[in-house]
Amino acid sequence: MKLGLLVRLEDGPKEELSKVRELGFPTCQVSCWHQELFTTEIARNLRLAADENDIEITTLWTGLPGRYVWNFVEGPETIGLVPSHTREVRLKALKKGSDFARLVPVQSITTHVGFIPENLKDPLYISLIAVLKQVAKFCAQNGQSFWFETGQETPVTLLRTIEDVGAENLGINLDPANLLMYGKANPIDALDIIGKHVRGVHAKDGEYPTDGRELGKEKPLGEGRVNLPLLVAKLNALNYQGALTIERETSGPQQVEDIKKAKATLELLC
Repeated sequence: MKLGLLVRLEDGPKEELSKVRELGFPTCQVSCWHQELFTTEIARNLRLAADENDIEITTLWTGLPGRYVWNFVEGPETIGLVPSHTREVRLKALKKGSDFARLVPVQSITTHVGFIPENLKDPLYISLIAVLKQVAKFCAQNGQSFWFETGQETPVTLLRTIEDVGAENLGINLDPANLLMYGKANPIDALDIIGKHVRGVHAKDGEYPTDGRELGKEKPLGEGRVNLPLLVAKLNALNYQGALTIERETSGPQQVEDIKKAKATLELLC
């Protein structure tokens, strides 16, 4: 498996792709939460930066506009495409991200869909499936796949959602730490349910929640509850061909040090 790094388009294509190369990664995921950056010029600059640094961009992680609250209290009504009151503007933004990715080109886009209802007869779930069919069709027209970032939903709910959308270009960006931090699953066991759909993986670590309102804490890779050796072994058994992309939700010098340590840990396993 190739290793990768999650970087921010907001920090500049040239600067971020140079950082990926300097840290010794052959791949990256590019994250962007500001749709005003989805321009032809920036797409060209991103492609030039990737070519100059010989970096493969595996997905465009497409953040959507509006208020997001990363907890169990307000999260269900603020995160992703699930909340009905923000769907229209977020669907438009997601399509804009897909068009931007086509210009680069990047062959997949990824986002959090949100707290997908477990009740398949819930009107919110039924209407969400219709929206996701639009997303899948739009991405297919741009020659792309659409990846669900794991986190707010249980693995079986995510599996059911993929089955009900019924599109060939759907995949999963497995974030093992998110599954723990949201208390949704042990990521190793989750692969028994959704493993065949995994197209990308975040190398991130974390803990289960310790109360019913706040997420569990993210940790430096190897210091949380993710069993990395078993995770890598299980991905190999599934013939996973994608990248392991390091994500560390801090900033500054400590983030760089944690990334370097994570890279060294993964190199011993891959």
